[in-house]
Amino acid sequence: MTDERLIKSADRVKDVGEVFTPKRIVDLMLDQPEISAKVNDLTATFLEPSAGEGAFLTEILTRKMQVALEGSTSVDNYEDRILLGLSSLYGIELMEDNYRMLRHNLYQTFAVNYLRGLKAKGQPEHGKPKVLKSAKTIIFANMVQGNTLTYKNVHDQPIVFSEWASYKQEGRIWVKRTTQTFESIVEGEQTDNGLVVPEDSQLDLFTDFDPDTNEVKSKDSYLQYKPVQIVDVYKEELVDTNKE
Repeated sequence: MTDERLIKSADRVKDVGEVFTPKRIVDLMLDQPEISAKVNDLTATFLEPSAGEGAFLTEILTRKMQVALEGSTSVDNYEDRILLGLSSLYGIELMEDNYRMLRHNLYQTFAVNYLRGLKAKGQPEHGKPKVLKSAKTIIFANMVQGNTLTYKNVHDQPIVFSEWASYKQEGRIWVKRTTQTFESIVEGEQTDNGLVVPEDSQLDLFTDFDPDTNEVKSKDSYLQYKPVQIVDVYKEELVDTNKE
């Protein structure tokens, strides 16, 4: 017998159908050949539409980080690869307490495995702040509190995910961050427009307010994320296309 908690309360089971998946079931599912092959691919994406506290996503992350470690050629390459694996994981969770634990658990899983990997490579076990900060940035971008069925977040705005298009440059992994609404991804309407969509203030970036008419007017330009090394995504550098 284990001490795993499968429910938080009978009311939550009744109201939102909340039941947690036991670790042995998670392992059994991820050990299936077709799933295991994707776990071994650092760029293969996983979306957990009802992520809970991250039972599936933390285990996938642990496995992907091991793949990244085993295939790395240097410490820099290892750090690039573990962030690449992390960037492939997405989650949506309705309940606020679960959502907070989801982000916490993913970050802790990343940090612990990152330090273990450094130790395996004979490196200091404190890690680089920019790697940890970039991991947090990716987690906060890829994990959303909202309703999968309505495609809306807790602010009743469209769920927006970041996509991280990776490429190699001078031996390092770089990414071009763009944003897509969850609904457009499901419907296959990939625009790849690079628009920056903040979770609860979308209007500010896409429109200007005209004080003379008290109306909102469309901007002629929009902001994009600047391509950066994946270890530098924490900077979240933006480029105004009107100035390019």
